[in-house]
Amino acid sequence: MIARARSNGCGADGVAPAVAGPRRPAHARGGCVEAPAGRRAWRWLSMAVAAVLCGDVAAAAFDEVLADGDTGRLLEWGKRYFYGVMAPQDMDRAIQLYCAAARQGSGEAQYRLGEIYARTLTRQRDEILAAAWFLRAVASDYAAASKPLARWDLTGVDIPAQPPCVLSADMVSRSLPAAGQSGGGAAQAAAAVTPEARPGSDPADHPASGPGLADVITRPEIERLVRGMAPQFDLSPELVLAVIQVESNFDPRAQSPKRAQGLMQLIPATAQRFGVHDPWDPRQNLRGGMAYLHWLLRRFDGDVRLALAGYNAGEGAVQRHGGVPPYAETQGYLRKVSRVLGIPEVELSRYRARPNTFVTEPREADSRRDWEQRFFDVDLSG
Repeated sequence: MIARARSNGCGADGVAPAVAGPRRPAHARGGCVEAPAGRRAWRWLSMAVAAVLCGDVAAAAFDEVLADGDTGRLLEWGKRYFYGVMAPQDMDRAIQLYCAAARQGSGEAQYRLGEIYARTLTRQRDEILAAAWFLRAVASDYAAASKPLARWDLTGVDIPAQPPCVLSADMVSRSLPAAGQSGGGAAQAAAAVTPEARPGSDPADHPASGPGLADVITRPEIERLVRGMAPQFDLSPELVLAVIQVESNFDPRAQSPKRAQGLMQLIPATAQRFGVHDPWDPRQNLRGGMAYLHWLLRRFDGDVRLALAGYNAGEGAVQRHGGVPPYAETQGYLRKVSRVLGIPEVELSRYRARPNTFVTEPREADSRRDWEQRFFDVDLSG
């Protein structure tokens, strides 16, 4: 209505602006009729009163929504205050509403908190706090959060596992180092997940760290752990066991020349980003490796061959080569895993990571375009 009134030569309140020179008839002024001064004053007074009333209604709604605790409403009203739409723009209220939704496991709310802290929306930029919330969002399967994580190198940085919700008055400025050109920081940060924060994880599965458990655990016990834990990551135990067989031959103390450690051979940077504090603890190592494998399968649309190639060579190498990298080690790795699974290597792509092994229809040769498009064009919300 306002845009149409202005296009007809009317002011924002539907009143024709004053024009120098002789007055024109109404039809020559696009139909606008100049309102009397008293009517204009009443209109502005009404608008002012409405603004005050709207502010009071918004304040009451904020308290009611926060007390109600419905995740959807918390998100909706958080966006209203964030953008200043249908409510006054108020970043602190947006933070409180997003925080309440984030504590209930909303990946989108966790992501939006990361966005607030990663930018100067509260006059300070706290990249450590932003990274912590982005990590929680990725753990909640909110894939968009992996993209901003890729800008930082989190190696050696103490990232809180349970990040606080800090209001603008208490914000401090903290920065993180940029990801290196080698991709060690960027590629792995994009895969960052905190397994302990995943729904369904059991804190009892995380005993005190130390080498003692690695010295006494047996292969049957490892297999039992895998069969109990793999469903939490939507993975077939057989696939995880095959990866362990090839990676470490079920030796929880295995270490490669590249410092990959434990049952699923996590390099220190990967272990840190997946919340693995002690890679020699078999349970922590299994959770970190399964979380990474789960993420790779989601990234590559369930294509086990590409996911395994990413596990061995890094998802960045799969991205650069548009498929399995031409590395002898990676190609040999795929052959070994397929041999343990008891299937031809060519069938890896349609091997289903979930318990019921095979997809009924073979994947088309160019199906990589789906994951390739998502790799570069992650759908960032709002």
